[in-house]
Parts: sequence; C-alpha cells; structure tokens
Amino acid sequence: MTSLNIIKAVNAGLRRSMENDAKVLVMGEDVGKLGGVFRVTDGLQKDFGEDRVIDTPLAESGIIGTAVGLALRGYRPVCEIQFDGFVFPGYDQIVNQVAKMHYRSGGRLRLPIVIRIPFGGAIGAVEHHSESPEAYFAHTPGLKVVTCSNPLDAYWMIQQAIELDDPVVFFEPKGRYYTKGEVDLDGEPDLPLESARVALPGTDATVVAYGPTVKTCLDAATAAAADGRSLEVIDLRTLSPLDLRAVYDSVRRTGRLVVVHEAQRTLGVGAEVAARVTEECFYSLEAPVQRVTGYDTPYPPARVEEEYLPDLDRVLDAVDRTFAY
Repeated sequence: MTSLNIIKAVNAGLRRSMENDAKVLVMGEDVGKLGGVFRVTDGLQKDFGEDRVIDTPLAESGIIGTAVGLALRGYRPVCEIQFDGFVFPGYDQIVNQVAKMHYRSGGRLRLPIVIRIPFGGAIGAVEHHSESPEAYFAHTPGLKVVTCSNPLDAYWMIQQAIELDDPVVFFEPKGRYYTKGEVDLDGEPDLPLESARVALPGTDATVVAYGPTVKTCLDAATAAAADGRSLEVIDLRTLSPLDLRAVYDSVRRTGRLVVVHEAQRTLGVGAEVAARVTEECFYSLEAPVQRVTGYDTPYPPARVEEEYLPDLDRVLDAVDRTFAY
C-alpha cells in the first residue's frame, strides 16, 4: 500500500494508463513542462515525450475539438481543463460533438475521450475558479460523468475512464486534492466505474454526496455518532448514469435522506436524486428528502465562500429536520 493524495493518485493512474496503451495522450494548458497548475501531470512529459503530453494554446474549444479528431483516428486523448469555469468555451464541442458523435453515426464512430475538470470551491480563488458545473454535463445524453472523492477512487477511476470507448467527463474535487489515503498500486479496482459506494454504513438516516462533500458528510456522521445517531454516507461517484441502487436500499432501511453538493440547489444533481428516491421509495420515507447545497447565486468572493459551501452544521441541521417529522 502507498500513501498518496488525490493529485498523486491521478498522476499515478495517468502514468499507468500511458504505460499500458501507447494511444493514450494527455493534452491541455501547461500540462507538459509545468506539470499542470495543480501538478497533476507532473513528470509525464519528461517520461513520455512532447508527442504524448501536449502543451496546448489557451483555447478550450480547440483542445476539445482537437481531441475529437484524435479520437476518430484511434487515439485516447485525456484533456485537462485547467479550472472548472474555463470549460465553457469548450462546452459547444463537448455537447454537440463529443456527446453526439456515436449516436449521430448510428453507432459506427466512438470517441474515447476523457475530459478532466478540477471543480468545486474552498481554495480561496478568484471568479471562474470555484464552479460546480456538473449538472450541465449530467443533463447531456451521450456523456458519462463521474467524480472521485478520495485517492483510491482517483487512481482507479481515471484508468477505468480512459479504458472506456465512451466520452467521460471526470470531475476532480480540487478542494480535497491534498487529502491522503492508502492506494494499492498493483491491485485491482473494487468497483466498476459506474457504481456508487457506501462510504460509511449507518442505520438512522441516509446522507448522499459526491466529490468534495463526501468528506463533509463523513465528518457530520462522526459528529452525529457522538449524539447517538447513526448516519449512512453514500458516495455517488457516478452522476451520469446515476447508480442509486445503494441509495434505495439504504432509504428503505432508514426512511430518511439528505443529499449534499456544492453546486446550486435548483435543478442540481440533488433534485434528480430526490425525485427518483421519492418515486422508488415513497412508502419507506418518514420525512421529505432534504437538500444541502450551494445557494442559487454566482459563486461568491473567496472571503465569504465559507458561508456558501455546505458544512458540517448545515448537514446536521438537515438531518435534524428529517427527524422533526
């Protein structure tokens, strides 16, 4: 077992994929000599060369458009979008080309592209650097959308995403980049890419999260345990397609559900989870589904972002509301 943070885990996963398949390329702004703004691709250009780790111009539409051409020629490009808020110049290419090519061609063409996006807040950054745009992509047919919350998943999920013949938007929780965990670099993944994980078993209420808020919910569960309340925490991991089997099983046992994410509340992933759980588990629910999210405003300046982001107290308040019914 090796102790890695999420940055090092993604780096190790990229390295292993590149060693296993010469068609895997890494491309993006400053991913080569600099090793990426977060150093996720550090050392890859030195070891694999400038033909496989490509420093691109500052042009997200060009990065994604070039990846489409490369994928059509048999390559497996891994694109880095430097920050979440920078993805929108490439949004047209993603939703109109990457997501639709397989369907448009009647299944004849596939685009094995991975688009890595550091997302979320809590880094004290300026505007356009702390967004949570995952719902835009989860709403788009033809894309798989996944996110890791810990180093073990980061290491295996990036490899699984690269191996797929379908396009994957891979969200990385940059506010948790330095979270450490044990990773078996020579083992095997314990879950398929499109599966949720029970991060912490519990009996009294179900708390569902993904990406950066999984740690928040685990901390909330620890605090709740001190008061005699057992929370089951589920890490969704995959946002499109959603894997809610574990959520349904849990809610049928606990009767209570809280969904947590940093993105805005209205029409977020939490709304879809709440709707599906209400459809599938209506007679098991003891209380309405509660959501703990960012607010329906633009992401705030860094000096007040703590007021915007879901925290332990807001999660516990939502749990308390489910028990008030």
